[in-house]
Amino acid sequence: MTTQFHQNHIRNFLNSFEETPNIPLDLQLRHYLKQNKAIGSKDRKVIGDTIYDLIRFKGLIDRSISKNPTWDERLEKYLKSSIEEMGNHRELLPHEKVSFPKEFYDLLLSHLGRDATDEFCRNSNLPAPLTIRVNLLKISREELFKKLSSLFPVSLCQESAVGITFHKKINFFELPEFKQGLFEVQDEASQLVAEYVEAKPGDEVLDYCAGSGGKSLSIATKMKGKGQIFLHDVRKKALEMAKQRFKRAGIQNIQILLDLPPSLKNRMNHLLLDVPCTGSGTWRRNPDQKWKFNKSVLENLVLEQRKIFDEAMPYLGSKGRIVYATCSVLPEENEMQIDYFCQKYKLKSVKPFFKSFPKPNEKDGFFAALLEKTDSV
Repeated sequence: MTTQFHQNHIRNFLNSFEETPNIPLDLQLRHYLKQNKAIGSKDRKVIGDTIYDLIRFKGLIDRSISKNPTWDERLEKYLKSSIEEMGNHRELLPHEKVSFPKEFYDLLLSHLGRDATDEFCRNSNLPAPLTIRVNLLKISREELFKKLSSLFPVSLCQESAVGITFHKKINFFELPEFKQGLFEVQDEASQLVAEYVEAKPGDEVLDYCAGSGGKSLSIATKMKGKGQIFLHDVRKKALEMAKQRFKRAGIQNIQILLDLPPSLKNRMNHLLLDVPCTGSGTWRRNPDQKWKFNKSVLENLVLEQRKIFDEAMPYLGSKGRIVYATCSVLPEENEMQIDYFCQKYKLKSVKPFFKSFPKPNEKDGFFAALLEKTDSV
């Protein structure tokens, strides 16, 4: 039940969050709730769920009310009418019915057809699963699962051998197991993408767009403290966060580099390019991002992805392998890019692409390709 107390906080948040459009919804909401510590856990859930629904179904709600509506008008409509009722309106266009921007809907429709496009959109309007990756350097999945299952409703991931999914929202970051570095929050598909980097003890790995190091943390467990992982990113704050995460996980064979030295060129056994993308496979976590999509944004991202690939290639060793990855479901960022890279650099795909689509209570949408030079043995 949404009380006046809830509505006041919902309005306060929604009327301010668009002032910082470059910060994703999940981070903004976390910051807001952190600033308002007096809000209890049950109230947080009502407030958070309502905010996410309003943004997921903004297109559908807007279709039901006046042009250029305010968030107050949207909230009033949401409280008076169900999403199901609004979605059953006869005059709705296909993209309006699933509350997605027309430009993205039509693009995905051209690749997938109507049924798969509608399924993707509907699934992207559902809550995302809450999944963690066990740090095998400190504990086995079985042991951690036993600990957690006595406290929370959890289940083992079906594909990732190190994943556990929670079936109830909790504050992971306050758990003693998190503070001890026994796990990190990571979607199952992201865990499987990290598996495409087949690093062994003693190898050298360059995570070129490392961010806060989520995939490198996963890769490091396979290296067992031997060899070296180099984390590079243009975002200094993200690298500072990575440093904290590696310290908590007890991993030391890393170097965090804002600038890459020439001495690393032609050396890497593995190159991970988890490139910036539309993030379309993860929009259920940040539904605000779908409303920012347009073809110009996509075209710029495609160029940026190619630029990153060009910049990173000189660091690959003669027999090294590249993992190119996105959290997008668009061929323009995935298969079409691989065709371009293979032709330009005389590369070949080593094994089938990893591809996942958002499904209820399952992993996000990700893509990964494992590549090597055609003359490598």
